[in-house]
Amino acid sequence: MKTLTLHVHASGPNPYKVAIVLENLKLPYELKLWDFGDGENGMKGPNFLKINENGRVPALATLIPAPEDPNSSVLAWESTACINHLLRTYDTSYTLHPNPSTTSPQDLVDYDKWTSFLITTLGPMMGQLNWYVHHNATKNEDARARYEAQSYRYLDVLEGQLEKSEGKSVLPGGFGAVDCHFYPWVNGWTYAKLDIGKYEKIKRWLKVVGERPEVKKIYEDIPKAEKAFKG
Repeated sequence: MKTLTLHVHASGPNPYKVAIVLENLKLPYELKLWDFGDGENGMKGPNFLKINENGRVPALATLIPAPEDPNSSVLAWESTACINHLLRTYDTSYTLHPNPSTTSPQDLVDYDKWTSFLITTLGPMMGQLNWYVHHNATKNEDARARYEAQSYRYLDVLEGQLEKSEGKSVLPGGFGAVDCHFYPWVNGWTYAKLDIGKYEKIKRWLKVVGERPEVKKIYEDIPKAEKAFKG
């Protein structure tokens, strides 16, 4: 029985982040695919707004409530909240995040600061760049140039960090939740029309992470997931 439901959209990096964590933790789950818009299967429609009043994916919920399990009634949205819930609840062997009892204070801070760097800095800048490249109703080259420049600046920072692991993982200790956060965003460099030619460590890291079976599976599964409401 699949006990978790991940609500997704085929485009956009954030649902992929959560799905990669689910796969790496080998948890049973199902995918429900939503569309843009306010229709029956739309993220701004009444059905999805009952799940997330902000009308955004991902959202993570249990499939069948179980009163004896306090985790069964949890509904999470925002990718970081979803991932943190999964790590706290299911990653009891600390395969993807640091054990606070055995990890140095600096390593704990490094985990938090690099997660925060993606969530508050690199991700939002690339998201704004994507908007001005693809979606803004009127051409605004000044705005596009600003977000493009900032995206490159933050890729410079990431390249420097990846040098510490020779391009194997964002944190030197190996693949973990921080890589799950970063990969779907940085992997969208082509959609953002960025040039990563000079970023040797980023290119190596994208290849290493992208070849993981869990990551390959997610990029195959999400676009063909069953719609939440078929109409």
